[in-house]
This record gives sequence, C-alpha cells and structure tokens, in this order.
Amino acid sequence: MSTTAQHKIGSGFGAGSTADEVLAGIDLTGRLAIVTGGYSGLGLETTRALTRAGARVVVPARRPAVAHAALAGLDDVEVDELDLGDLESVRGFAERFLASGRAVDFVIDSAAIMACPETRVGPGWEAQFATNHLGHFALVNRLWPALEPGGARVVSVSSRGHHASGIRWDDVQWQHGYDKWEAYGQAKTANALFARHLDRLGRGAGVRAFSLHPGGILTPLQRHLPRAEMVERGWIDEQGNPLNPEGFKTPEQGAATQLWAATSPRLDGMGGVYLEDCDIAEPAPADGERVGVKDWASDPEQAARLWTLSTELTGVNAFA
Repeated sequence: MSTTAQHKIGSGFGAGSTADEVLAGIDLTGRLAIVTGGYSGLGLETTRALTRAGARVVVPARRPAVAHAALAGLDDVEVDELDLGDLESVRGFAERFLASGRAVDFVIDSAAIMACPETRVGPGWEAQFATNHLGHFALVNRLWPALEPGGARVVSVSSRGHHASGIRWDDVQWQHGYDKWEAYGQAKTANALFARHLDRLGRGAGVRAFSLHPGGILTPLQRHLPRAEMVERGWIDEQGNPLNPEGFKTPEQGAATQLWAATSPRLDGMGGVYLEDCDIAEPAPADGERVGVKDWASDPEQAARLWTLSTELTGVNAFA
C-alpha cells in the first residue's frame, strides 16, 4: 500500500459539519468502539453519536462514577476503569477487555490534559507527555490482539497545539525548565507521530491510523487554565462568555473530525495522515499560520524514533 498523501481530498464536509452529519447513512450496528475520555467534552459527544449510529461503546474512565453519571440514559455503553497516567491501570483495563473475547472496530484516543502545572506521574514522567501519549501508546499496543484485521481504525486526537513544539529529544520529560504550552505541544506532536508509525506497522493487517485537530472548542479540557489567562488570550470575557463564538466549534462540530476519521468510507485504504475540519489537512504553510500539520509531526523518521523511545519507556510493543 502506498503512503497516503498529506493533501485534502474534498470530503464534502468542513469546519461546520457536525457529528451526526458525518455519520449520516452509516450504520454501525454490531460495531464496537473504545473511546478514551468518552464521558466529557468531545469524547462525550463522540460516544453519543456512535451509539445513535448503532455502535456499542466502551468508555475507559479515570473517574468511573463521574462517567456513569455523564452517560446515564445512553444504551449500549459500558464503563471500565482506566488511568492513562498509570501503566498498571492501562494493563489492567486491556487485560479485562481482551478477556471478554471481543473484537474492536474503532479506538478513539480522545482523552487529554492541557497546559497543566508541572506534574509528574509514574517514574517521574511529565504528565502531559505521559497521559496524552505514553498511556495511549501502551493502551493501543496492549489492545492490538483485539483490533479487527482488515478494517479497524485507530484515531489519535492531536491538536493544532502541536505547532508549539516538536519532540524535545534532548529533554522529553522537561527536566530542565517547564513550559506548559510547549509541553502540551510536544504531547500533541507525539499523538500525530504515533498515528503515523502505527499506520505503517498496522497497514499490512488492514488496521489504519489517523491523527487530527478537532478544532477550537471550549470544553473541560481548559480546566487547568485560570480564567484570567483565557481572558488575556481573547477566548472569553470576564464573565466567562466566548468573545468570538464564530471562532469556536460546538462540541457536536468538534467531535465530527474524529468520527469522520473512524468511519468514513472515503478514507478506506488510507492512513497515517493528519486531519482537520473533516478532511485530510495540508502541510503547514511556511508563514507560521497555525493550520495544517508541521513537518515535525508528520516525519516518518521521527515517528519511528518516537515509537522506539515509547517502547523503551513503557516496555510495551505489539510488533516486537
């Protein structure tokens, strides 16, 4: 299979498309999805839309009681415990799922933390890199035996935040000076590189992977940001109201690109590329505008290097 070109394909959808619009006419009856973070923000909208299309959704949750409350009333949803910052928790969830003997059609890695104060997890890992990338890396590798050959897709939710930083190979864990936004950028670059290399490894089995920017959306992802900082950035006013509603997507619009990535027939036979606004994105322009994908988030050599590093850190590699 040839490498998918990092260029728009004219999907017919755009920034304003909603989750239900991209799933229109797609019957997911009998399909199973695992959606991390599937009980909050974009993940919750993703779970709702998948169930409306007929899928069964497994929602791994660091806070199972909160997840049960958020998902109350939804049919065909189950909750299990998972803390992406704890590799033993990841192993436990994966082993319980594999023991159920079920096949997975879609893994949507939607859970994330953003711009948090310097936090260390596990053996002293920087929390954004560990939670957003390493936890998902270990999860997907452990779930690999359950991924449906010839059709499963893994969707890694990145962000235009990846423009803030490539992988800091000399200090991945931010031992020397911490910047919360650059650390977030590195983690989101890692999400894109993960999908790039996973697709390379998995395409022979017909398992494809994509990364994406969902759009700017005000969700609980902003929980670590002081209101004053969001006011300073021009996102909200002093009362917490969006200052530029047209500049933000609704959660229903924000969930659309990851659902399109997981289910669109237009992407059959494709993979390893970064998406935005329900289409394959273009390479980022040289003028620094924060659209498209930066070279450092799509480079196959850096993707392979990150896979090797992630294997060393987590001790997990389904392809070894």
